[in-house]
Order: sequence, then C-alpha cells, then structure tokens
Amino acid sequence: MHEDLTNRSDGFEPGSWDPEKLIAEHYLGVWRYLKAIGCPIHLADDLAQETFVAVLRKPFELLNPQATSSYLRRVAFHLMLEYKRKFGTIGLTDQAEILDRYWTRWAGSDVSGDRVLDALGECFQRLTARAQKSLKMRFEERASREQIAADLQISQNGVKNLQQRAKAQLRQCLEEKLGAVDR
Repeated sequence: MHEDLTNRSDGFEPGSWDPEKLIAEHYLGVWRYLKAIGCPIHLADDLAQETFVAVLRKPFELLNPQATSSYLRRVAFHLMLEYKRKFGTIGLTDQAEILDRYWTRWAGSDVSGDRVLDALGECFQRLTARAQKSLKMRFEERASREQIAADLQISQNGVKNLQQRAKAQLRQCLEEKLGAVDR
C-alpha cells in the first residue's frame, strides 16, 4: 500500500522542503486544529508558531502533504499538552483526544481544514435559532450557563440540554457530510 514516491506528478520531492512554503501551506491548518481542540485564540497563535519553530529546529523528511500535516498536528498537540501541564490555564475540553480523532478523520488530506469548516458552517445553519444563539454565546462570547439561561429565558438545565442536543446534531451532520469517526 506504499505509494511509489519516485514517479509523482505533483512536483513533490520527498525530503526536500522550503520552510517558507511549509509554513505558508500548513500554518492555517495547524491553527484551526488547535482551535478545534479547544485552544483560546491567543494560545492557538502562540502554539502554532511554536510548532513550526520546533519542526524547523529539527528538520524531518517530508513524505507527502497529508503526512506532513499529520506530523505538524502531533507536534502542536504535544506542545499544547506541555503548556497545559506547565501552566494549567487552558480551559481545554476533557475530550481533546476525541476531537483530535475527529479533526484528523474529517480534515483528511485538506491541510487547511477548509472542508471541515465549510461543512460545520452548513451544519450550524441547520440548527434552530435558539440553539445557534446558545452555542455562539457559549463559544464566541464565553458566556456562562447562567448568562445564557437568562438571555434565552430558560433554566440552566435547559441550556445544558439545548447545547447537548445541538452538539449531537452537529456531530451527526458532520459525520454524514465527512464520514463517521470510530470512538
């Protein structure tokens, strides 16, 4: 199942790489990946940069764009875990590893993550206005469950149930669009 890398038509030569091109092609995908697994924007910025610094300090052999993207995500993931162990200030979801599996499966060969974000946008539009508002308040505005409950005029438990249902609908929609992920 190994690809013959000597007769490629995409101009990619294993082992040869340009740092500027590497960053230009993969930075956005690494940043989006970090955001997808729960990093705040400022930390995703820092860790994405640190990922490339770490990789450029110890060059590796490129095999293909998808393998390179996977390697960069692994480096970013470990840098994030190291940061969390050191400072403990990341409000990461306890499901970062599950989200990592989803991102890896759904992004596939799309190193930028555009395919996942496009599908997520379409799936988000399928949610009720109330569910959309609840998730936006939680994840964009970082509002508490109490604040969301007051704004939507429902109980805090109602917010929890609404968000759980909305996230389940998003997951199901994304699985339909991008493929199921083994848990």
